[in-house]
Amino acid sequence: MSGPTDVLYRTAATATGGRNGKTHLDEGGLWVATSIPKDMGGDGQGSNPEQLFAMGYASCFGSALLFVAGQQKVDASKSKVTCEVGIGRSAAGGFALEAKLTVSLPGMDAAAARALVEAAHQVCPYSNATRGNMPVELVVV
Repeated sequence: MSGPTDVLYRTAATATGGRNGKTHLDEGGLWVATSIPKDMGGDGQGSNPEQLFAMGYASCFGSALLFVAGQQKVDASKSKVTCEVGIGRSAAGGFALEAKLTVSLPGMDAAAARALVEAAHQVCPYSNATRGNMPVELVVV
């Protein structure tokens, strides 16, 4: 397995109570009440790991997109990334995730936008972590 050659930042979060509990960043700044989604039989009164993963992936992919655009001297400042995460039973037993990234690059040629999204998918840490582990669909609108 290949990880970073030099860790630039490390963080930690602590959860109690699983999906019906509480999660917080150990360094402070964010505390989340978690609950099982209604679609999975819970009360849906809190956030859930899939929502938090979707937020992180959307944000990280957006930064990767801006990074690649900067390297290519392309303006992607009006870009928008939406990440949809699904969870379900896996064929091997247990559960598995899937993700769909929908990227909007207003004013950019469709082919150029697609190429930029593909390039961002190669450098995004979330994309690198999920590649080969879960399906990730890229949609450029």
